[in-house]
Amino acid sequence: METSPFLPLPERKGIFYLELVIRDLVTFAASKLLKLERKVKVAAVSYLNTKPLLYGFRNHPVMEMMELSMDYPAKIAQQLIDGEVDVALVPVAIIPKLKEYHIIADYCIGAEGPVASVCLYSDVPLNDIKRIYLDYQSRTSVALLKLLVREYWKLDVELVPTTGDYQDKIKGTDAGLVIGDRALAQRKVSPFIYDLAENWMRFTSLPFVFAAWISNKSLPAAFVKEFNEATGIGTQNIPAVVAENPYDLYDLTTYYIHNISYPLTPAKRQGMQKFLGYLQEDK
Repeated sequence: METSPFLPLPERKGIFYLELVIRDLVTFAASKLLKLERKVKVAAVSYLNTKPLLYGFRNHPVMEMMELSMDYPAKIAQQLIDGEVDVALVPVAIIPKLKEYHIIADYCIGAEGPVASVCLYSDVPLNDIKRIYLDYQSRTSVALLKLLVREYWKLDVELVPTTGDYQDKIKGTDAGLVIGDRALAQRKVSPFIYDLAENWMRFTSLPFVFAAWISNKSLPAAFVKEFNEATGIGTQNIPAVVAENPYDLYDLTTYYIHNISYPLTPAKRQGMQKFLGYLQEDK
């Protein structure tokens, strides 16, 4: 049987009695909240850009409270929508599809300029493109591309969904949206590269958020605090993250420091709300 943490009344004397009671109530409540019925199911993206956000989980107490799985963005987004996981680093475009959502961390996959790994690749200039193949791995990137095509670039092109490998089709007047690690590799292939985050900034003067840590239910405040602390550790230790992930197609120090912007700032939240507003208009 569990016992209360409160001390016997005779040992509680003086003007600090109320403070001590409040302190003990908070401590006792937190300990109860941390005793979850099961571990929190967490899903994250298996891309290079998530490495800093995952670095701090190792050897952190929060790992005792969670189960971590990895996949590509669109798949874990569906898992969060279906309730198969509790928390996921997901494309923000899925937010309107969730019955309930909570942004539980102060970190995200964002950009305040060129992001380098979410780009439209082509053999020809933008205005000569006739068809664009859409990357099946991310809803947010596809939604952003469609928005830029319609509202900013004002292109009359055919948009083609994909379900598997399609990069070999990027030739002639057929372009392709490519995201993640494959996008970094594609930079060595395509002569024309249109960075979606950079073009969003030109269009709106706001930074862009591609993905955020989102839960589909309320979680204990103590868990959220530990989770937020853990996911931020890697952003303060970029040299260590780079050392663990050798990559010869793109300079990861540049990628993590100058392309990706991890803090979920008020400006990024504003950019995210503007983007979600466009999605609502499209309904």
